[in-house]
Amino acid sequence: MDVAALAVSPITPVRVTGRPGEMDLAAAELAAGEFLRALGVGTDSESLRGTPGRMARAYAELFTSRSFDLTTFPNDDGYDELVLARDIPLRSVCEHHLLPFVGTAHIGYLPGRRILGLSKLARVLEHFARRPQVQERLTKQVADWLQAHLDPAGVGVVIEAEHTCMTLRGVQATGARTVTSTLLGTLRDAPASRQEFLALTGVGR
Repeated sequence: MDVAALAVSPITPVRVTGRPGEMDLAAAELAAGEFLRALGVGTDSESLRGTPGRMARAYAELFTSRSFDLTTFPNDDGYDELVLARDIPLRSVCEHHLLPFVGTAHIGYLPGRRILGLSKLARVLEHFARRPQVQERLTKQVADWLQAHLDPAGVGVVIEAEHTCMTLRGVQATGARTVTSTLLGTLRDAPASRQEFLALTGVGR
């Protein structure tokens, strides 16, 4: 069952399990060696002999998020202003070429009855980033997940990233960055709140 289907208890934190499940690193290493040799890259030299294993472990790391507890607290003081974590480091892998894309995410919300431990914004981002992804889906997944689990008045997610499938190959547009956003609730519907969120993220600065 996907964690997005779980309901948040007002007392007990939700345990979010890292992805994926089982991995066969031995099979991945053999496949990596075959892949390199098929591309004409020999693996017999001392420096390349361990490369298939390193490739397998590297992708296993990129595809595995850490488990965490989604900790929320009562909004006893009725805080109703924007909470924003800016410039959260992001790394993921483009599902079309399996090349990395890296950048930053800006994640904010307008609290409802509960507030979130701030580190959990970065944890939720990692949970969805550590898998083959496209940036548009990743942006929406983080926003939808927070909306479903936190029930805030509004959620905003902006991601700025450089895709190596665009900068290192193909068009080779060095330095090009892609910006995506998802705004929900008040941050989407109220122009003043929307403007405040986008201004505080510093997008386009």
